[in-house]
Amino acid sequence: MRATSLRTLASLAAQRGLSMRRWDFVAAYLQGELEQGEVVYCHPPPGYETIGQDGKTRICRVVKPIYGMAQAGRRWQRSLFPWLTSWGFEQSHSDPCVFSCERTTDGTTQTLIIGCYVDDLFVLYSDDGPASLYFSFTTALASRWNVEDEGPVSNLLNVDIATDADCVLLKQEKYISQLVDTYLPEGIPSSFHKNHAPAADDLPLR
Repeated sequence: MRATSLRTLASLAAQRGLSMRRWDFVAAYLQGELEQGEVVYCHPPPGYETIGQDGKTRICRVVKPIYGMAQAGRRWQRSLFPWLTSWGFEQSHSDPCVFSCERTTDGTTQTLIIGCYVDDLFVLYSDDGPASLYFSFTTALASRWNVEDEGPVSNLLNVDIATDADCVLLKQEKYISQLVDTYLPEGIPSSFHKNHAPAADDLPLR
């Protein structure tokens, strides 16, 4: 999910009064599947014998994607996304990591929107009752994948998220402070001036 999609979904949540929640896939890459016929080998992990009784070097054949494998992220995506569309979600054309689903029951339309970011789901929903679309989805999600409900979303993509009535506030103060502490531990150099811009020194600034 792109940063612009996060801002758009937060705005949509404020406009429509949608609740926002974060779900996490436990060891997501390990829940992916290799493509049919795909063969991948790797060195044995630390602690395993690397030389066999015949004196030859041992290698391992990978049966499921693992962390450190170049294509692990892609295999995880190709496992999750088809499952979402098969459940009834429509994939966004502008951001393929955003999915939406609507269901109308007794004249009431329920909305469920998901933003995927690696092993996190940013979930927006209109109702969470036992007969709701959100409840049906999260029940199916938990039965198919190893997931954890992390509660109302408070931080995603290094953005702090806070809700207040019909307002959603996005801030990056904490992230900016971390960057300053990392790259400018001694404070802002004296060579930086107030109106510093990436331009020629003689360019007049207003």
